Parts: sequence; C-alpha cells; structure tokens
Amino acid sequence: MEPPAPLNANPPTEMYHVEKTAVLHAPDGPNIDSSISPDPDLNPELAMDLPPLDTSPRGWLTVVGGFACLFVSFGWATCIGVFQAYYTTHQLANYSTSAIGWIPSVETFFLFLGVPIFGGLFDHLGPTILLVIGTVLHVGGLLGLANCQTYVQIFFAQGVVSAMGTGAIFVAGTTAVGTWFRDRRGLALGLVSAGSAIGAVIGTAVIPVLFDGIGFPWTMRAVALTYFVLMIVAIATISRRPQAASHSPVPFHISQLVPVPLLKSGPVLALAIACFFYFFGVFIPYNFIVIEAQDDGDGERLANNLLVILSATSTVGRVMPGWLGDRYGRFNATIAFTLFSVVLALGLWIGAPWRTGRIAFAALYGFGSGTFVSMVPTLVAQICPDMSQLGTYLGAVYIVIAPSVLINQPIAGALAASGERDERDSYVWLKVFCGLVMFLGVLGFVAARAAYLGHSGKPWKWVKA
Repeated sequence: MEPPAPLNANPPTEMYHVEKTAVLHAPDGPNIDSSISPDPDLNPELAMDLPPLDTSPRGWLTVVGGFACLFVSFGWATCIGVFQAYYTTHQLANYSTSAIGWIPSVETFFLFLGVPIFGGLFDHLGPTILLVIGTVLHVGGLLGLANCQTYVQIFFAQGVVSAMGTGAIFVAGTTAVGTWFRDRRGLALGLVSAGSAIGAVIGTAVIPVLFDGIGFPWTMRAVALTYFVLMIVAIATISRRPQAASHSPVPFHISQLVPVPLLKSGPVLALAIACFFYFFGVFIPYNFIVIEAQDDGDGERLANNLLVILSATSTVGRVMPGWLGDRYGRFNATIAFTLFSVVLALGLWIGAPWRTGRIAFAALYGFGSGTFVSMVPTLVAQICPDMSQLGTYLGAVYIVIAPSVLINQPIAGALAASGERDERDSYVWLKVFCGLVMFLGVLGFVAARAAYLGHSGKPWKWVKA
C-alpha cells in the first residue's frame, strides 16, 4: 500500500464525510489518512473528548444566539432604505441623494471592515468579549444617533460607531456557529442569517410607524433598548466549540487583523473577488427601490412596503440556499441563487418599472438575494482548513468586500440622479449597473468553485462542491 499523500494546508477539495475507517475521500483528489490531519475531528482518539459536531445542544443554542446577532447587525443594516428615504425629507433634506448615500455606504463599509479586525480577535479571544464590545458600540451609537441633527453627527454615530459594533456582533455570531457544524453548516448558518431577514422585516415595518408616532429620537432609543435585550440573549447562549487539548494555538500576531497574506491562496482570492463584485450591486435595490417608488408617486408608507416585502421573502432566501448547499454543494447553490438575482435585476426590475412590477421584483429579489448573508460565511468555512483560524479567513474575504459597499451607494445615487425624469424609467442605468456588477460576481463564484476543486480549466464540471 502506498503511503498517504501529504496534507495540503489549502486542500483543493472538500472533505465530505468520514468513513468508519477514519479515511476521507475527496472527489478528484487523494485519499487522506486521518492520522495526519490537523483537524482533531478526523482523528477518533482526539475527538473523543470533544462535543459532537452538528448535534450538540450547545451548538444549537449558539444558533439561537447567532440568530439574535444577525437580527441586530445585518437586520439593522438592511434597513438602510428606510433611513435614506427619511433623511431625504427630514434632517438632511438640503443634501443630495448621493451625499446622503454615503451614510449607509460607510455604515455597511465599517460593518464589513470590522470583520477582519474582529475575526482575528475571535480566533484568540472567543465570542463573548466581541459580543460585549459590539453591544457597547452598537447600542451606544444608536443612543447617540437619537440626539443627532447635523450631517456630521449622523454620519459618525450611525456610519462609524454603531457600524463597528455590528461588525463585532456579526463576526461573533456567525463564526461561533461555524465551529459547531460541518455536515449541517449551511443549514445552521442559514437559520442564523434568517435573523437578519426577520430583523429587517420588523425594522422596515415598525421604524417608519414609530417615526410618525413618537418621533426620530424616541424611535432610536426604542431600537437601542430592543437590541440591548437581544444581545443579552446572545451573550448568554453563544459559545465557541472547544478545541482538542493537543491542539496548539497559533501565536497571535497583529498582522492577523489585516489578513492580506491569506489572499495568496487561490480559492480565498477568487472567493473574495467574487464577493466584491456581487456585494457591489446586491444592496442597491434595498436602498433605491423605495426612492424609485416615491418618485413614481407612491406615498411614503406604500413605498416602504416594498422593502418590507423584500425583507420578508429574503427569510426563505437565507435558509434555503444553505439547506440545498448541504445536499448539492454550497458553491453550486450560491451560483444558482446569485444568478437568479442577476436575471431579476436585468429582467424584471428593468422590464416592469411600475407599481405591480416593483412588488413582484421585491418579492422575488428578496428570495434570490438572501443568499448573500448566509452563504458567504459558509463558503469561507468550506475553504478554511482549520476551524481555529476561521475568523481570520473570514476577515481575509471581507477586507476585500468592504471597499465595494463603501462606494456602491454614492455611485448608484449619481446614476439615479443622472436619469431624465420624463423618461419611461429614469433609474434604468442604475439597474443596468446593479445587474452587471452582480453578474461579474457570479462569474467570480464559478472561478472560486473551480479553484477550490482544483480543476480551474473545467469550471463547468459537475461535482458536489
């Protein structure tokens, strides 16, 4: 019998299942003996004292806490359309759409920029400290936003302080869940990311009503109190799966807060570039579908209902791709759902620029685009060879994503302002831009899948991946 092949630090294929003989089979790759694997779960002797993967009650409790984390982080960020529309007619009515667009853009940018910073810290400190830091920043930022009146004040409280807190919360919630699951990781992270959809549904439906009923300051205080209670639940339930006693932790280096060297890996770089382009476009409808409806004559409440519909259908779009990905391949599911979103943007959103068309687009786009929250952490976990470094790998991908969400809304605002208001669809170039950059993201996911599988010359080759 030939000796086992050496383990590659960045294996090109996923280890799909563990046989009773403790030998792994990777499609199109070598058989890997568990005795030489750095993963203790692949060695029965090391795994005996560890909680089980996929079935541990502590793991499912972490899913509950992760749900709360996504509710208050991405759920809040997905409400950007509500604030874009509100600021345009209230505190910042004297500013252009593009200038106001910088606030949600910077907010999303700092959320994503926090991922590499807090991802490296997660690997060494665990989730609890990050959750406490995130709670202080996010809740404190919202309480400060309640008293803001000027552009600079709103920009700093909402776009910087609160956003950095959401970054810490997002990292702690998703990364901790990723350590507890393997075969059901897509489903688990899908359930976690459903928290962002529920948070967006409630936020987009309730916040405008509170604006009219109790005013902006007390609305922000009510949101801050709600998020504080949910973060108490998260802190009480989230834990990281213990590591084997024989596992030697990698010494912490400040460079892990900016994990650029990991981008030398082909699958990591390809996945990061794919996410850069897809995230460049995916948030645009969340922001501008409300403004488009208002410009077309819909009232503020009716226009905001589009965002409620979009957020509601994205609940299914968060969970289903992960569930399907566990069965048919997580890259495969991501490619299918992201391509569906592109078809909707370039087809339905452009082809039916009236009220009924916008309602149909909002419902279908929420379902298709929901994958952007759940599947990116799932794919990062799939290409990460060691779960003790999952936070750092997540940071390497999100450090590339961050610039795209910084500039996408101002660019979209400029494209929206450039349209002729007497045209059939003055937002058509914004929609074309949205669809094309997302399509580049789809091509990137295809390339990342090929790089991960190790047959980049045949990206169309079918295999569960």
